[in-house]
Amino acid sequence: MPGGNPLDQHHPSHKNKPLAQALGTTYFTLLEFHPKPGVAVTQGEKVCVSFRFRELRDKVGYVWGESIRYDDLTTVAKSYLPEAIKIVVLDLEKVFVTFFNIAAPVTIKLHSLELIPGIGKKTMWTILEERKKPFESFRDIQARVKIPDPVGLISERILKEIKGEEKIYLFLEPPPGVRDAVVLGYLHRIYSMLGYE
Repeated sequence: MPGGNPLDQHHPSHKNKPLAQALGTTYFTLLEFHPKPGVAVTQGEKVCVSFRFRELRDKVGYVWGESIRYDDLTTVAKSYLPEAIKIVVLDLEKVFVTFFNIAAPVTIKLHSLELIPGIGKKTMWTILEERKKPFESFRDIQARVKIPDPVGLISERILKEIKGEEKIYLFLEPPPGVRDAVVLGYLHRIYSMLGYE
């Protein structure tokens, strides 16, 4: 938004200074930032917004420190978000394939795999049987379990968690203001297992 976002409620500078909305590529955090003066940022472009490695920010001037909620996104950002999530899920293929290999029961009646849209009891049992030989890729999952689009299913789940629509959070922390949610923290656990943190 080259002229800012007049509807933004976070900070007065967001209303009249260039502003961009972004999706974090580690924990799918929604955030806003001001691009550096004279720098254009395009939809879908990957930019470094790291707080730890500020010297790598070639296009980002100032990152607003707090995450934003799904409802704070512009209409354009909301429409692009599902595609952006899929891109990140594909980039993190090893992480999400690991999820299929280690997913555990939540309760005696509910397995964490069943929280993925499109996976019911029958598919869950097929996954549990097939993962005795660990899955190696999304393609491997598709071939052995006959799930047509594991990337789409994982992405759909992440979008629901970003929106704050769930009682149980498989991957993300609940958005600000969500109460009484159960957080399973699979992303954090898998990053630790794989040495990503």
